[in-house]
Amino acid sequence: MSNLIAKEYKRFEDIKHVRDDGTEYWSARELADVLEYSQWRNFQNVIKRGMIACENSGHDSSVDFAEVSKIVEAGATAKPVIDYELSRYACYLIVQNGDPRKEVIALGQTYFAIQTYRQEVADHFNQLSEDNRRLVVRGDIKQWNQLLVETAHDAGVITNEEFAIFQNAGYMGLYGGLDVDDIHARKQLEAGQKILDFMGSTELIANLFRISQTEEKLRKDRIQGAAKATSVHYNVGKEVRTAIEKIGGTMPEDLPTPEKSIQQIEKEQMARLKEKAKKGKLMLDE
Repeated sequence: MSNLIAKEYKRFEDIKHVRDDGTEYWSARELADVLEYSQWRNFQNVIKRGMIACENSGHDSSVDFAEVSKIVEAGATAKPVIDYELSRYACYLIVQNGDPRKEVIALGQTYFAIQTYRQEVADHFNQLSEDNRRLVVRGDIKQWNQLLVETAHDAGVITNEEFAIFQNAGYMGLYGGLDVDDIHARKQLEAGQKILDFMGSTELIANLFRISQTEEKLRKDRIQGAAKATSVHYNVGKEVRTAIEKIGGTMPEDLPTPEKSIQQIEKEQMARLKEKAKKGKLMLDE
């Protein structure tokens, strides 16, 4: 780890608390400041999404997001406010759901991305419902897509037109020549609906592999030029399709389209968390 990165990581280490029993936690209020959220209300929305992801991975969000009350100075008076004592896992989920445009969010994702998280998700994944599997993989795709955008830009995919061609190439490789519009029409989606939000877990996993492997190849091979990057994306998609064919899997375009979108599932999860809050298990509002 370079000295610069180590220095940047120190901001997360500096706000870590250690209880008498040796367990560690981070204050949500302090983490919000480090992650450059000036409005607590905005950060609470990120916390809520983290709670949903926590429940989906088989954890009890009330443990990883332990609600506490703290006193803060407000002028000449003091008032109690809601805070959370966050486990390292909870912090990871928060930065995974944070604003990807913030550089500090990317640093946080790396800092909190301990191997135990991936292992825990892997251990619980097969026990999850299909809807929860979709949420887990869709969350990973959002992060990998952000990385792919940045890596493709560094490779020379600059204009909106170049990026549209680049994205279509990956889908065409994986979907046997079908581009984004073709897949959108095949799934009978309405204008504005994203195809990734209407994929089952198997189809999402195929696309996650396409995205992550393209990002890695562009970066490791130091690909330069929009045309070359586009060719890499197409070829990686085609290789993933070939692998599916070799093991006798169903081609992604032939997989069923789920009735519920990712947004619908998230809405249902939020309603369930609010119901918990009413029963006194969680407090989602200040």
